[in-house]
Amino acid sequence: MAQHSQRPADQLFTERTPRVVAASKLLRAAGRRKAGRFLAEGSNAVTSALRTGLVEEVFVTVDGAERYPELLTGREAYVTDRAMRGLSDTVTPPGIVAVCRSLPEAGTPDGARLVAVPVDVAEPGNAGTLIRVADAVGADAVVLAGDSVDPMNGKVVRASAGSVFHLPIVQERDPSAAIAGLRAAGLSVLATAADGEVVLDDADDLLSGPVAWLFGNEAHGLPGELQDLADHRVRIPIRGRAESLNLATAASICLYAASRVQNRS
Repeated sequence: MAQHSQRPADQLFTERTPRVVAASKLLRAAGRRKAGRFLAEGSNAVTSALRTGLVEEVFVTVDGAERYPELLTGREAYVTDRAMRGLSDTVTPPGIVAVCRSLPEAGTPDGARLVAVPVDVAEPGNAGTLIRVADAVGADAVVLAGDSVDPMNGKVVRASAGSVFHLPIVQERDPSAAIAGLRAAGLSVLATAADGEVVLDDADDLLSGPVAWLFGNEAHGLPGELQDLADHRVRIPIRGRAESLNLATAASICLYAASRVQNRS
């Protein structure tokens, strides 16, 4: 366990300390692009970030150091509570945040068997949750296609609980190009659709091979032209009175179904 001491108030970085000011700019997309850096906040994200070697510096409050002693190396910068609030986009900051180099540019790995492809996903919480689910079921990559949220957005990183550091996150502005690339890599492309001709319960044969799942935008679903590019359109049977499922829930069901089939002993 790392040793630390409570720093006297006059040794704490404040919201006006240049290093804190520079880090706070990473809360905005423009600041992340300019600096090639992003923030990972909270114990899960910081733990995962430290394991990747992407961390450049860690800011921590005195209370945060007491809560997360296992994350301290002796090189972290102690900050005031007010400075930490300026580094966070949460109501109650957890007290520790890492400045990380940008996630490496990634492509779909050779031999991939399960890939999640959210299209035009706008809600950071949904994007982070989907990345976390993909990581949990053993997916090989997540392809953020179209006009999707920045995976280094603080809310995405936090919702992923560190999973943004665990598997390749591919960004492809052109969904059609993403689909073509996945098919060229040997994956069958499955589109989620409320009126899909294949019922998920009957899709085990399809799921046994390499597959990429297309998931639509939260508000508008998957455009018809992209559904037409898929090899199959799959619907999740809804047996109760709910009209539909949200993005993260539908993705969880579909990715788990594929993982279950592919990992049968």
